[in-house]
Amino acid sequence: MKHGKKYVDSAKLVDKANLYDPSEALDLAIKTATAKFDETVEVHVRLGVDSRHADQQVRGAVVLPNGTGKQIRVAVFAKGPDADAATAAGAEIVGAEDLVAKIQGEGFLDFDVAIAAPNMMGLVGRLGKVLGPRGLMPSPKAGTVTPDVAKAVTEAKAGKIEYRLDKTNIIHCPIGKASFGEEKLSENFNTLLDAIIKAKPAASKGQYIRSCVVATTMGPGIKVNPLKLVAE
Repeated sequence: MKHGKKYVDSAKLVDKANLYDPSEALDLAIKTATAKFDETVEVHVRLGVDSRHADQQVRGAVVLPNGTGKQIRVAVFAKGPDADAATAAGAEIVGAEDLVAKIQGEGFLDFDVAIAAPNMMGLVGRLGKVLGPRGLMPSPKAGTVTPDVAKAVTEAKAGKIEYRLDKTNIIHCPIGKASFGEEKLSENFNTLLDAIIKAKPAASKGQYIRSCVVATTMGPGIKVNPLKLVAE
């Protein structure tokens, strides 16, 4: 793969053989963010679990103290008082049968987070094949199926992110923008990693965090020393 000049120049700042402390890695990530837009800083964590086994799944959600820097559009499946509460909390899209029909019939997906009141899941379940592959399906584990839809909307707007294993046993999450600076990014990073560590399955054996890499949208990967994240 051929990289552009900016990437090549940024990559020269990173020692590929080195495992950096988290704060050093994040500071370095900021220095490699040379694009004309405010790049997102991402964390990629490889875990010593097997996602094929139900008892080794790692999934949850956490509110980042400094948000993600992204304007979040929230869709809520609700009726009556729940719908009113969701609207009052700032949800951009609120509906029931009409919203399901719009997604099914028009392919409408102009939102970043979907939240549902429990009594709506019979309807929302029809959208599994559409919302599931895009990571938009409401889930009790992620706190997006809840009787308190207003609270869920507020948390989503404040920077709540979901973390979950992919098929290669890696968790990928954004933790903010390069413009946040090292201190705010470190707070978000530590909050996310603490949540992942606390979510360690009982069935997990050996080293839990195998590797951790931080990178900006257009920048090179920077390896973080996993032993600085948790005492194995």
